[in-house]
Amino acid sequence: MSGNDVLLEVDDLKKHFKVNQGWIASLMESFGSGEPDYVHAVDGVSFELREGETLGLAGESGCGKTTTGMSLVKLHDPTAGDIVYDDTRLSEASDAEIKQFRQNAQMIFQDPFESLNPRMTVYDTVAEPLRIHDIRNETARVQRALEFAELLPAEQYFDQYPHELSGGQRQRVAIARALVLDPDFIVADEPVSMLDVSLRAGVLSLLDRMTDEFGLSVVYISHDLSLLRHMCDRLAIMYMGKIVEKGPTDQIIENPQHPYTQALINAVPVPDPAVGRDRVELQGEVGDVIDIPTGCRFKNRCSEYIGDVCDQVVPPLEAKTDFEQDIACHLYDSAEGYDPYQDMTGSPSASETGEEPESTPADD
Repeated sequence: MSGNDVLLEVDDLKKHFKVNQGWIASLMESFGSGEPDYVHAVDGVSFELREGETLGLAGESGCGKTTTGMSLVKLHDPTAGDIVYDDTRLSEASDAEIKQFRQNAQMIFQDPFESLNPRMTVYDTVAEPLRIHDIRNETARVQRALEFAELLPAEQYFDQYPHELSGGQRQRVAIARALVLDPDFIVADEPVSMLDVSLRAGVLSLLDRMTDEFGLSVVYISHDLSLLRHMCDRLAIMYMGKIVEKGPTDQIIENPQHPYTQALINAVPVPDPAVGRDRVELQGEVGDVIDIPTGCRFKNRCSEYIGDVCDQVVPPLEAKTDFEQDIACHLYDSAEGYDPYQDMTGSPSASETGEEPESTPADD
């Protein structure tokens, strides 16, 4: 990390999506005889991102990590909670402040086949952000961004279209587009998962160099813990819309404490037949993200279930004795003075947030 100043602060972020239930349910709702259902994609996430830091978000598909990343760059408006960027609370920011934020916050999407407009040339794709923000020296900046993304010579790619490029070249164009505005931080959502194995090392090396040379803060989203260990300073593990463990990456990988984190790490294959490990298997299925269970959301799959406290009390994410990471689990001693039975609360309904959720379902 190159600095200790907090660049981005996420405070109890929630993003709920209204479920499309059909015309009969909609009609009943309009007459006040039915209540809408909501997908609790992100349901109370808090963390800080420091200047020059790389933070990894990991978890199973559907845990909410992509929705969290899209909310960070204002592609989703939060249902509740706050995002504070450089001392500016985005929920209270003016239009001019939001436009400035969008210049400083960029995203690299998972699928380069979908994230690039097939009707735009490479030059127009990379130049479009400059035109939106009325930034001069367009050609020079586009050329610099493409050269950094190792598309050489840059002029050769100016007039090419996405269908004329390989998958790796498309993702490099997406990286150049994200860098051309000189942002402060980038969200990278599974940036190499759609690429061939032979191409991944090159793109990851580029992303690593991007972080070092530009001093960027980066949020990496991935289910690949080995990738996150290589790329990230800190790691946050998500399950059903909540962070269950958070701390230094090496500490979490070497000494996982939450039962879910232990199961994820145990599932990573080790290329050495002589290495023996205790097998950790998750029982059952992921819980219902519409009808959220009370207490711990992991309780029905947890081999360490300890009784009523797991059923009734939502475990807070907090520092535990003798561990460097924060853990949301009743297995460990809570912070001094904390009484878990004073926090017997479930997830709030959408009506309690004061915001109208969107009607688009969340994929992740």
